[in-house]
Order: sequence, then C-alpha cells, then structure tokens
Amino acid sequence: MTERLELAMLYRGPLASCNYGCAYCPFAKRRDSIEQLAADRAAWERFVAWIAARPAGDAIGVLVTPWGEALTRAWYRRGLVTLSRLPQVSRAAAQTNLSARLDWIDEADPARLALWCTFHPAWTRLDRFVARCRRLDAAGIGYSVGVVGQPEHLAAAQALRRALREDVYVWINAVKSRGYSDDEAAAWRAIDPLFALNQQRWPSRGHRCRAGWRAVSVDGDGTLRRCHFVREPIGNLYADEATWRSSLVPRACTAADCHCHIGYVHLEYLELDKVFATGLLERVPVPEAWRGGAGLCLEPFSPGARRRLPVVPAAPP
Repeated sequence: MTERLELAMLYRGPLASCNYGCAYCPFAKRRDSIEQLAADRAAWERFVAWIAARPAGDAIGVLVTPWGEALTRAWYRRGLVTLSRLPQVSRAAAQTNLSARLDWIDEADPARLALWCTFHPAWTRLDRFVARCRRLDAAGIGYSVGVVGQPEHLAAAQALRRALREDVYVWINAVKSRGYSDDEAAAWRAIDPLFALNQQRWPSRGHRCRAGWRAVSVDGDGTLRRCHFVREPIGNLYADEATWRSSLVPRACTAADCHCHIGYVHLEYLELDKVFATGLLERVPVPEAWRGGAGLCLEPFSPGARRRLPVVPAAPP
C-alpha cells in the first residue's frame, strides 16, 4: 500500500502572458501563441488528472504560481473547480490579479478554493477590484489581497485597506531593491502588520527548510524542484513515484538567502507554519498574527534569537 502523500505543490506551467503590463513586474512580458497556450492547457490538465487519480486519503495542497495571469484562461478555472471537489485536495489556490470572470467560483467547494489576489492600481479601479473581493466574500471563498510596495501605490493601498472587510488580510510586497525609510516602513506596516517579514532577505543557506519535503514546485512537464528558487531537479511527477518520493526528505537550503514569501514561509527557524497555519498557500495568517501585530517579533534572525510567535497547530498542506 502506498503511504499517504501530504504535500504542498506550487504549480507553474509554461503560461507567460498577462492581461496587465505592470512595469515593475519581471514576469509575463510575452504574448503566448495559440500553440503555447495549447501546450500550457495540456500541461495543466495533465497535472489536474494526476491529482484526481490519487487516493482519497492523500492531503495535497495546490498553489498556482504562474508567470502570467492564469485565471483569464478557462482551463485553469475548470481545473481549480475540479481540484476543490476532490477529497485528496486540502487546498486549491491560485495567485491572480482578480480581473477574470468569477462565475466559476460558485461551482467550487468554498472550503478548499482560495485566492491570493494582487491589486495593481495602474491597471484597474479600486471600486471594481473591491467589488470582486465582495463577490468572493459572498461565495465564502478565502483570500488575501496585496499590493506591491511602490511609493506611488501607498495612497491606493491605504484606500484598499479601508474599503475591505476588517478581517481580510492585506499584505505588502516590499521592493527589496529600493529600501524604505523608517517613516515609509511605518506607513506600510500600518496596512500590513507583517510587512517587516517581507522587507528582509532571510538567511537560508544551511538552515532546514520544509521545501523539498513538505512542499515542492512542479513545472508543466512534471519536473519537481525543492522550490522555485533552487533550480536543481529532484525528480519528475510523472516518473516512478517511489523514486521521486524518496527525494522528499528534510534538508538544509543551499541558497544564500530567501526574500520571497513562497520561499521563506517554509524556513523552519521562522516558524511561519504557526503564523499562517491552514492559510499558508493563499497567504492568509491567523488573526492573532496580524490584527494588531500581536505575538510576532520580526527582528533579523540571529542564532539563538528568541521569537514570539502565536502557537497555532500546523495543519497538513
């Protein structure tokens, strides 16, 4: 009998086009051809079919982390609906700019579907974006909302925070290349009490990480890697399962540091599984961790440093 699989999978297929063109975004700078879109669809549908064939006793979390905007493509919407209704799937989540149609969410299981939403002020109106968030509220879909911390986005981010329900977490992605004055950082922390987490490049080399053990990245062809930032393959999802499952072991990170949420959230010494618990894939922290910032000490890490973290039992991915 095959041992139960408990794993978070960050899926990134060949899709590389987006309906937005943000200057600060390094992704989605090409226009996919019909052939490229067909290849992306085939890769995604193969991945969904692989999960659908898994035993019902598995606990698989999926986060779609596309180079472009996935939810404008019907096959991603259908696939997320399918995944959300499978007993072996604990979470079916996607990163999105929330611009696509939302009628499909009514077919999904709201207990499993979740969205990681980014507001791009130059590409959509605040009222339109907030209306879409309220549509998620009405459907009972879990989600987080965020903004890239460009100085020109501050007023829009403040307005977004005021417009959303109080219990919706609004995250801010720090622009590491520019840095922030104390006053600037304080303004962003007033929106996102966990902003300091994303401001830093966390030391990772030699530190244990759940990536490659409890979480993996999956390319469109099935190539498995520890995460998006460690390029060495550890197997292929569609090859012999015993082979790639034997690679899922605790290990130390080989990268010097980690600055992206989908990477450092798995560093064991940060204990962010307690901060995000069941909302880890969609970037939704437990209320105790951000409403008032209680329970968190976000000083730069040093060996032996004490960290005050809310004690929330970690759940399967």
